[in-house]
Amino acid sequence: MRRALFLFLDGVGLGEDDPAVNPLARGEYPTLRRLLEGRRAVRSTGRFSAAAAELVPTDAQLGVPGRPQSATGQAAILTGINAAQRLGEHYGPRPDDRVRAVVDEGNLFRRLGAMGRGWFFCNAYPQGYFEAVRRGKRLLSVVPYAATSAGQALNDHDDLVAGRALAADFTSAGWVSQLGYSDIPVYAPGEAGAKLWALAQPYQFLFFEHWQTDVLGHRGELAQAVKVLATFDAFLGGLLEAIDMASTLVIISSDHGNVEDCSDRRHTTNPAFTLILGAQRQAVAARVQTLTDFAPAILEFLSGG
Repeated sequence: MRRALFLFLDGVGLGEDDPAVNPLARGEYPTLRRLLEGRRAVRSTGRFSAAAAELVPTDAQLGVPGRPQSATGQAAILTGINAAQRLGEHYGPRPDDRVRAVVDEGNLFRRLGAMGRGWFFCNAYPQGYFEAVRRGKRLLSVVPYAATSAGQALNDHDDLVAGRALAADFTSAGWVSQLGYSDIPVYAPGEAGAKLWALAQPYQFLFFEHWQTDVLGHRGELAQAVKVLATFDAFLGGLLEAIDMASTLVIISSDHGNVEDCSDRRHTTNPAFTLILGAQRQAVAARVQTLTDFAPAILEFLSGG
């Protein structure tokens, strides 16, 4: 059975090859290094086809002036619709009624369900998140909005404890150290990557969202960003050790740049970081130019299996 996995890293672009500002130029990431045959995920590498991976600088500006924002960028990823162009502006971080209308129109999760393709948004959320949403203190961002409007209940603490979901920080360590949960299984990064593959088994499409990269970009925390990206690198390594690459497409991408330039705490206009692995990676990479190209590429890939 064909599967597609989308690993979403918020706020990661392809920036300068400058270790003074760019954690992707500063840290040592053995999995990415191997996949890119010794090259770094920076703008000067450009579009690069390696033996096992395709690096695809991806247009996040979408023909609209200004700095790309999360809501319109994520909507473009999950619908194939140029949400920023539709609105006449980049908008975010949380979706307003205009962005939600775009998501409702082109929702990838809903479209996959209509095709009979099982899908799963695998992130878990703590109780405080649900309470804030219920009190109107927090709006759902685009990805959980798309998932819930397509019929999935968001995963919670019980799902994380039972191994039915993953935490946004990959390992769940933050649930213990920052949120005060004492009953959460904490994984090594590689174990978490293998766990993602296990979670994908009943489905043809799985979506995972990581947001710390964007937060660290806004804070300008270069050293911490290196640590988080190193955790992701080990997570990806664990996934690749477990996965069936012959029938699985893996897309790693973002909605806009940010953390790749820790000297500027705003979003950047750099191309979004995209890495494509696995089945039909070259054909998929060839059709990806902008954030709007992911949804149709995923639908086409999964329609063939």
